[in-house]
Amino acid sequence: MAIYSYDMLRTFQVVAHNLSMTRAALQLNQSKGSVSYQIKTLEQQLGFALFERANARLHLTSEGRRLLQVSQVSLDQIDQEIEGLRYKEPAPLTIALQTYFLSRWLSPRLMRFTAAHPEIGLRFVPLNFIGEMESIDADISICWAKQGMIDAPHERLFACPACPTGNDKIAARVLEDGLDKIMLSAPLLLDSSESTGWQDWFNRAGLDYKNSQQGLSIADSNSRVQAVIDGQGVALWDRLVAPEVSSGSLHYLSDIWLDDYGYYVQAKKINLESKAVDLFLNWLRDESMDAN
Repeated sequence: MAIYSYDMLRTFQVVAHNLSMTRAALQLNQSKGSVSYQIKTLEQQLGFALFERANARLHLTSEGRRLLQVSQVSLDQIDQEIEGLRYKEPAPLTIALQTYFLSRWLSPRLMRFTAAHPEIGLRFVPLNFIGEMESIDADISICWAKQGMIDAPHERLFACPACPTGNDKIAARVLEDGLDKIMLSAPLLLDSSESTGWQDWFNRAGLDYKNSQQGLSIADSNSRVQAVIDGQGVALWDRLVAPEVSSGSLHYLSDIWLDDYGYYVQAKKINLESKAVDLFLNWLRDESMDAN
């Protein structure tokens, strides 16, 4: 398949519109000789004449008119495609995480990242359980867990222990009836560890954990915070609920903490070579140093 010079075809268009080598040369900022040479070369490559002279004037041949028609559309389309490819905005960096972590820890810090890297777009998708980290369509995933719970390569951002929390009424019942009685009867709301956190806490407290005790499963973590405030049950929460604890709407119910839990980040292996992924991970590491 023959390949014809883009520049020569563009020169042909300019000459065809002006029907003058002199005016075309001025428009192209080239010499008349250069323009004439390109047209002759193109005609030789094509195997037919594009222009003819009659009465000292330049005219398009029938072949020239047909080529001009198709070249105007095709070359303009090529220009548009090249511009689109050259200035195509990169896909945003997709980060899967709990809405709880996004609103309470990440969001207040994000302005520092976007100010430093305005060229990187960010997109957040909800991650409700650890088991979703491998299957979810995201470049980076962040979840509350403990070492060994995540199968794929990962790293801990910072430790964030958790303990049972409840509202005013639950806290009053703990004072009146004792923690053990309340924990064995109250509905337990699932956390992102898919109940492993509750199993670990009951083991540390020396209490029997019964899976059937779970009374309510709420996937969205921020909604689960509100469910505890509304008295729907007891949930494991870390220090990120400090505002609710300070206001008195939530109470830490025990001095037994899951101190081997924290926030972990995982980047899929296929994305580890991405500059945007690398920049965001390094920024997360720097920000996490303040949380330790």
